[in-house]
Amino acid sequence: MIHGLTTASSALLDRLSRTIQQHPKRITAAVAAILLTGGGGAFAVASFAPDPAELPVRMVSYPVESLAENLVLGELEAPGFSLFRSEQVRSSDTPESLLQRMGVADPAAAAFMRGDTPVRQNVLGRTGRIVSAETTDDHRLIRLTVRWVPDDSGNFRRLIVERTGDNKFATRIETAKMTTNSRLAGGIIHSSLFAATDASNIPDAVAVQMAELFSGNIDFRRSLRKGDRFSVVYETLEADGEPLSSGRVLSAEFVNNGKTHEAVWFQEPGAAKGAYYTLDGESMRRAYLTSPVEFSRVTSGFKMRLHPILKTWRAHLGTDFAAPTGTAVRTVGDGVVEFAGVQNGFGNVVFVKHRNQHVTVYAHLSRIDVRQGQSVEQGQNLGAVGATGWATGPHLHFEFRVNGVHQDPMTIVAQSEAAAPVSKASRPAFDRLAANMRIQLSAAAQIEQASAE
Repeated sequence: MIHGLTTASSALLDRLSRTIQQHPKRITAAVAAILLTGGGGAFAVASFAPDPAELPVRMVSYPVESLAENLVLGELEAPGFSLFRSEQVRSSDTPESLLQRMGVADPAAAAFMRGDTPVRQNVLGRTGRIVSAETTDDHRLIRLTVRWVPDDSGNFRRLIVERTGDNKFATRIETAKMTTNSRLAGGIIHSSLFAATDASNIPDAVAVQMAELFSGNIDFRRSLRKGDRFSVVYETLEADGEPLSSGRVLSAEFVNNGKTHEAVWFQEPGAAKGAYYTLDGESMRRAYLTSPVEFSRVTSGFKMRLHPILKTWRAHLGTDFAAPTGTAVRTVGDGVVEFAGVQNGFGNVVFVKHRNQHVTVYAHLSRIDVRQGQSVEQGQNLGAVGATGWATGPHLHFEFRVNGVHQDPMTIVAQSEAAAPVSKASRPAFDRLAANMRIQLSAAAQIEQASAE
């Protein structure tokens, strides 16, 4: 029986298949008619629904308490806001001019500052100090903050003038710790190093450090070329996020006449102080500094010249550096003070004895800061530039003697040996630092190129 049903089903399917193949158009028309009839039926059913316009409508209302009940209309006005502005104090500033430059219109605040002793002592006339003002939206003073660095302790002072009531103010001075950050910068030489660093907003102290750092390889007075470029990473000392002063150069790169010079600061573990090295680990410190005065101008070298006072031709047995009176003078190498006092045409003079029978002489000083027999380290201050003795103007006369014989200081410095490279034990730490500094110097170079473009 089951076999019979299966056979009948197969026969029926076979007939339907042949019928569809023989009459496809008829089959399609029949299916379409069935669908249209069904749709019409649905439409017919839908048409029996009630019209919404004829449905009954009912109004429902609830009482709502007003949020502004018992409030004065003025209290609904938008709240006020504060304005902030920072400036640097100028030597000619009065309370009125300082406040006006920061957009503050508050005669009561100006009158208070004029009569307040801490403000007069620590703000007015203190050129370069950072001042920040917080004001209301109608430019009345809320708070005035002045920050400065009093010494080398790593702290800064914060003077605050604060409104305590209508036309009433109070002053307080606080001490806080500065934070250290680092900055990247770069520049291109068009005329001089300082013109380039000024254009890149690099502090003069950082520019001087760069000049000192590469002075053994680059003559910044005669060898700079237009198009020379530099990149530098340096510390900034900040107070409340405001940079107050610059710190040490951490790494630098200088491309002079196509040749690249690089340096990085590194302090070996356990060492008393750090030093500068090339990125390959070679020390940049030599036995003697190239100059006893930071980035000064040579006015007379080691040669024959017409003596400015005696008016006779004679050998000039040293090098003269032009600098304003009071400029710091430093020893070019480690040694012991052999003489410190007054000596004939030298005026105030200091003799420093170094190893290998080397002696350096620093003459015409306005003051002497060391005593005979005192040990001094390379870079330590000996005194200040002056015009004592046979001098026509403020300058430093510098001599270098080897076994009592005068030598050209520039030649001796150029021939002095370098210090030891990074030790083997500290090499892994140095290599990590050098790799990081390479990345930062590359980023600084990109900043420099973007600025130039």
